[in-house]
Amino acid sequence: IAKAEKLLGMKDIYEPDSDGTVPATHINQAIRAHEFYESDRDYLVKKGENGKEIVIIDEFTGRLMPGRRWSDGLHQAVEAKEGVAIRNENQTMATITLQNYFRMYNKLSGMTGTAITEEDEFKKIYNLEVAVIPTHRPAIREERSDRVYQTEKAKFEAVTKEIKDLYKKERPILVGTRSVERSEHLSKMLREKGIPHTVLNAKYHEREAQIVAQAGHRRAVTIATNMAGRGTDIKLEEGVEELGGLFVIGTERHESRRIDNQLRGRSGRQGAPGAAQFYVSLQDELMRIFGSERIGSIMERLKIPQDQPIEHSWVTKALERAQRQVERRNFDIRKQLLEYDDVMNKQREVIYQERRRVLQGKSLKGVVLEMIEDTVGQLVSSSVDDKIRPEDWDIKSLSKRVNQAFPINLSYHSLEGVHRHEEIENIIFQKVEEAYARKEARLTGELMRELERRILLHTLDSEWKDHLYSMDSLKEGIGLRGYGQRDPLIEYKKEAYDMFEGLIGGLKEEVSKLIFRVEIAKEPFLERVLVGEPQVPQLILGRINQSGG
Repeated sequence: IAKAEKLLGMKDIYEPDSDGTVPATHINQAIRAHEFYESDRDYLVKKGENGKEIVIIDEFTGRLMPGRRWSDGLHQAVEAKEGVAIRNENQTMATITLQNYFRMYNKLSGMTGTAITEEDEFKKIYNLEVAVIPTHRPAIREERSDRVYQTEKAKFEAVTKEIKDLYKKERPILVGTRSVERSEHLSKMLREKGIPHTVLNAKYHEREAQIVAQAGHRRAVTIATNMAGRGTDIKLEEGVEELGGLFVIGTERHESRRIDNQLRGRSGRQGAPGAAQFYVSLQDELMRIFGSERIGSIMERLKIPQDQPIEHSWVTKALERAQRQVERRNFDIRKQLLEYDDVMNKQREVIYQERRRVLQGKSLKGVVLEMIEDTVGQLVSSSVDDKIRPEDWDIKSLSKRVNQAFPINLSYHSLEGVHRHEEIENIIFQKVEEAYARKEARLTGELMRELERRILLHTLDSEWKDHLYSMDSLKEGIGLRGYGQRDPLIEYKKEAYDMFEGLIGGLKEEVSKLIFRVEIAKEPFLERVLVGEPQVPQLILGRINQSGG
């Protein structure tokens, strides 16, 4: 921390900047980008319309996600790392977790070949049962036990040897890798052995259909990332079934058993023959985090050479236990994320219900006048306190702030001698209501209704957008409350409630001011057609009349 503060010339990297951002957050993102995010695994550096850009690779499907960007400054940190143009961060306009998005439907159902491993999550999150449907034809795919090697180098050499042997037998082979980088590393090894092959990864996704169509032919060797023609039948060429069908080789276990099962499922489809074999090393990411010590010590005690694998059912079970640990951890993360989003979801429902009312309502005059009345009440409450003597009320300050908000030329003399809070509110609101009526008479009713709708929508969207940014900042640091022996979720709920109250208050105040300041532009070239109405002047929300209306 001291080194970072010295390099940046700051006294405290945890002190927020003038715009509210904490420098330590950017430093953490820079470290993450440099140490944990790798090119050709997590993203590609690809030529775009405006020069080179970072394109994210989906961890589970292996496909490119153009247009998607990491948030909270991470994408900018990766751009800086790779030396490409740094683009501004996208502003979140709306957000919802997939879980709450799916919950919006009255009926939920789905069909997949790999749901059974996630049975508990479907039950706990969506209250859905998982039923296994028997296969139409018996599955005769040969499921081989995993082969575990001590080093990654020994593992890939064994994979290359296996491919060479199968290639000689003219059997089609599909090799699954976890990343673009690994697929290209294996491709290089096969080229050195003179084995013809095709690579299917995020760099060559345009040729996916063509590559998958050829993958079931004799002597076809296809190296693929997770995309691997997921969910498609790889049709076997005539005579391939007699050779044993498609042979699937996995070069690494994934964090999720579901993805491994999807790779296995490429062979032995529709009752056809096939085989699946996973090659694993103790240096693989999953093994390094979970379970490698025990297997490694056994291999060391037995003095097993590096190029000799352990191949036993208990090894496969140990790997699956490690995967279950990761799956449980990932489920806990998703569950915690949902608990926090449930708080946001209640706020989201209120805002979107209000937005629908604005879009569908014929007349919003009552809504706007109610907001104006509440805003007047807030202004009066900030200067008038019933607990102190009326002579001590700051009437001058109140009249000045009221005139800044509304075009009513309120004189503080008109409030002198008034000793009741409610009476002051009524006097001010009556004058504001009269100003509202004058503006409506000048514009005509139909234009005033359209103006009300536009201003409400514009302000609602703008305030909600800012609120989402604030909520993201709150969520980012709320976990630290645990160090103070406080439940972060309870703290989050409390602060989220206060922030939402602030959002509603800010919304009412902004609408109350804008409804008087925004004017109608009547230039002919800006005319448009309203549904069911003749041509009317266009609304220009950006044109502000500071003198009132």
